[in-house]
Amino acid sequence: MLKIQVVNKGHQPLPQYATPQSAGMDLRANLSESIVLKPLERRLIPTGLHIALPAGYEAQVRPRSGLALKKGITVLNSPGTVDADYRGEVGVLLINLSQEEFVVNDGERIAQMVIARHEQGEFVPVEVLDETERGEGGYGHTGVK
Repeated sequence: MLKIQVVNKGHQPLPQYATPQSAGMDLRANLSESIVLKPLERRLIPTGLHIALPAGYEAQVRPRSGLALKKGITVLNSPGTVDADYRGEVGVLLINLSQEEFVVNDGERIAQMVIARHEQGEFVPVEVLDETERGEGGYGHTGVK
């Protein structure tokens, strides 16, 4: 298992996996008082967590499916990326896409974090790209059925 250094400046427990095969760990709001998200309002919610990932890894901050389905609450820049060299507090940019106010309470599970490997690429200028069956077919090019 990958070891991730963490400084918890908040008062919530550290994120953990709910089951042995979970991909994501729940992130909790670390608040001194509740926050009311009005319809279409967005707020950066603190977690109190500061992490140090190994080079070649990122942490992806993603919505919790239950909050999205039941309350219309999602992560605005989904997935949000925490880079390996970032040392600031991990924040969760929540948005309320419902028509009702939503209260974010201290300790509430507001998002999930997935640790993932990544590669860096280098663009190499060329005059022409190789041909493929798809070619330049873009959005919806394969039809609806």
